[in-house]
Amino acid sequence: MERNIREEFSKRLTRALGKEFSLRWETDSKGVITGWCRLHDARHITNVALIVAELGGRVITITAYKTKDEQQRDNHEIAYHFDLDGCTCTVTIEIPWDCGKVNSITPILKSADWTERELQELYGIQLVGHPNPKRLFLDDSIDEGIMNKLIPLSVAMQGATTKTLWEKVFAAISNEGDAE
Repeated sequence: MERNIREEFSKRLTRALGKEFSLRWETDSKGVITGWCRLHDARHITNVALIVAELGGRVITITAYKTKDEQQRDNHEIAYHFDLDGCTCTVTIEIPWDCGKVNSITPILKSADWTERELQELYGIQLVGHPNPKRLFLDDSIDEGIMNKLIPLSVAMQGATTKTLWEKVFAAISNEGDAE
């Protein structure tokens, strides 16, 4: 008997969360199944992680991005991309501007470890209960605010040549010094 992962996931999610989520499944022309789920409360991500673990799933990756609320305040959205028996299900949560933290799912799904640490380091999202919250990329001696002072590669690469690139970098540094 073939396992219907969509049905199993949907039933377990409904049992655990009631109506506190929206979920839809799509199948493309090649038969690839993708699920899209949005949780109404970010705290429910641990329930989802437990369900994914029970079904033998894993974290593929986790993506964070900034959004704006109605008052134009910065929020974060986090999209957890799970593999469920060959189906990809993306579960999205919103982190309100005044919160800045989310429960870690690494204690439940070890495959979330590096991507959660990346979220913490690059976006400043606090991971509550992460078993190894140390920095992943940046040395501990680097000031936490350094991410706001770095020049994005996309801005730097607008130069047509290496000489132009470094001229832009040095100009940005000297302009920053003038503003202080």
